[in-house]
Amino acid sequence: MPSLLVTDARLITVPAGTDDPGYVERGWLLVEDGRIAALGSGDPGRTADEVLDVAGAFVAPGFVSSHSHLFTSGLRGLGVSETLYGWCDSMLGFTSGLGPEDMYWSTLHGALDFLANGVTTAYNFTDPLQAWESMVDGRRVGDAPLRGIDYHTRQADGCVDSGIRFVDAIGMDVTAGADDEIFDRFAAEVAHTRSLDPELALGASIMGQVQWSPRPEAAEIEVEAMRRFGVTNQAHFLESPEAVPLQQSKFALYRDAGALGPDMMFGHYIQTTPEILEQTADGGASMSWQPASNGRLASGVALVPEMLELGIRVGMGLDDQACTDISDPWGNMRAGIFMQRARTKDPLSMTPEQVLRLHTLGGAEILGVDDRVGSLEVGKFADFVVVDPRIPDVGPLWHPVRSYVLSMSLRNLTRVYVGGRLVSERGVSTNPLAAEASHRVHTDLPAHAAHVGHPR
Repeated sequence: MPSLLVTDARLITVPAGTDDPGYVERGWLLVEDGRIAALGSGDPGRTADEVLDVAGAFVAPGFVSSHSHLFTSGLRGLGVSETLYGWCDSMLGFTSGLGPEDMYWSTLHGALDFLANGVTTAYNFTDPLQAWESMVDGRRVGDAPLRGIDYHTRQADGCVDSGIRFVDAIGMDVTAGADDEIFDRFAAEVAHTRSLDPELALGASIMGQVQWSPRPEAAEIEVEAMRRFGVTNQAHFLESPEAVPLQQSKFALYRDAGALGPDMMFGHYIQTTPEILEQTADGGASMSWQPASNGRLASGVALVPEMLELGIRVGMGLDDQACTDISDPWGNMRAGIFMQRARTKDPLSMTPEQVLRLHTLGGAEILGVDDRVGSLEVGKFADFVVVDPRIPDVGPLWHPVRSYVLSMSLRNLTRVYVGGRLVSERGVSTNPLAAEASHRVHTDLPAHAAHVGHPR
């Protein structure tokens, strides 16, 4: 592919191994074969097939969402008067009647939305094969119908066709079938993911379902799958303010099954105890933080500064478009800062530099893909955003990195690149499937609603 030289940039690199954000005035970036070949400041002393002079705009890593559900892009604004379980009834109760092609187009639409908003890598929870069931006293019965494997594979295909990089999270649905059937089904789903373009499909993972599952062996089965197939695991865990003692009691299932290692992530992790956090830190597990979602669903505020102090690795995610409504990484970072400062009454409990790292390299680290994405460093994929602080004009940049986090917004985002290729310009996708994805979401989902009843 053609080489690209980006010049006159306010470069933010977020390098590994330091808390310094890596800010460079008049920076430049050279892209060759989709990867960063060189970067520096001043005169690059070289040229390329294409030269992009950004005239003082910010150039920073594409955001990493370490916890996402891309298939929900057509379901924004649902369940606004509900906490997690009621919101799931309104959103997942609606998707329970959709088919594989509906999920393909919905996922494609969601992935293109992420890309248009500067998110270039996502940990993507696919809608499981087993349809959603309402929670009763914090439990599911676990006997809902099981859909065909193409219900999952078409969601993974939608990610690939969008051009986003992703880790594919697959539910094991451990109440559906005998153990051999469960492992065989999961093996087939993992095999499909691993057959996809490895520069986009960065890995397979388990959608941890112990919080929802009525089966006491659920954690043991997930851990066996982690070891057997060499995959990671991220569990929605300790999220909702409902049935908290039951949720907390299930932590021991993961602990006793041997899950608490670097391949285990906990998503949300709000209703914790000091003992749970200490054991998480000792075991080496990590956490994905979704502040905008946690506020939208009235879930609470995770103790992120305390987790970081204990040495727990943390990434940030945008969660659903259906529970953040705008997949805005700047809004997510600011929500995180504001929540922690309001909780602790300490402005140093969460800084702009911290949340930027958590929403880029930190997310890549907990996903195990930081060797490829999350920062602007030589050898990594050239995934970056161009953000102009003059449109709209925010005034002098007294502290550029802090202004990048606190003052920029989607209005300032002008271009998004994945592998040095332009994928979105001022919110408009360059993907040839974008118009069809929009059309399908706007026609097929309302048609389904007319058939089954409008979602709440």
